[in-house]
Amino acid sequence: MDEQQNMRQYAESLCNDSNALFKEMVEYAQHEKVPIIENESINVMLQILDVHQSKRILEIGTAIGYSALRMASALQGVHVVSLEKDQKSYETALYFREKSNVSTQTTFLHTDALAEPSVLDTSQLYDVLFIDAAKGKYIDFFERYHPYVKPNGLIISDNVFFKGWTAVPEEAPKRIRSMVKKIRYYNDWLSSHPSFKTRFLTVGDGLAVSIKK
Repeated sequence: MDEQQNMRQYAESLCNDSNALFKEMVEYAQHEKVPIIENESINVMLQILDVHQSKRILEIGTAIGYSALRMASALQGVHVVSLEKDQKSYETALYFREKSNVSTQTTFLHTDALAEPSVLDTSQLYDVLFIDAAKGKYIDFFERYHPYVKPNGLIISDNVFFKGWTAVPEEAPKRIRSMVKKIRYYNDWLSSHPSFKTRFLTVGDGLAVSIKK
């Protein structure tokens, strides 16, 4: 075991997260090969959201509901609205939500986040937009939903380093090279966005944390 792996395991043990439902969800995701946010990333994100005192969170990409339920469980007074296009993922998320104690703090919507018209209630702005859906459409998600984020609000994007391939996209396997190049383009585009200040964090699979000016 290398030094970095030792530190990760030790850090995870200090978080003392013994929630049985989340363990079940992680095991389900591993068995069914459903990608969910890495533990290191969700822990860093929860700390950022806690400091930011985020209350209204919009998530693009529910998957099985893991990150939404983690946020709702960890953050006092928060409400998470999450959009999911895939029917099976949506139904699985509902199943796990019913087993949680935060069902009233989450709203799961079965919808294409880029469809017109949107089913999202935009009468109130959000403190945070969390993007964790189709990687090749990150710019589309960002442009579609950033107007609904408050000034000084956050947009957090997961998987921006995609297993390290975005650093060397020309070396990525052919089957994912096009997607990796799109993520690389998104990172470059985001780093110079005039309305946001972005920091890229080398945790998990990479997080981009953007503050709306």
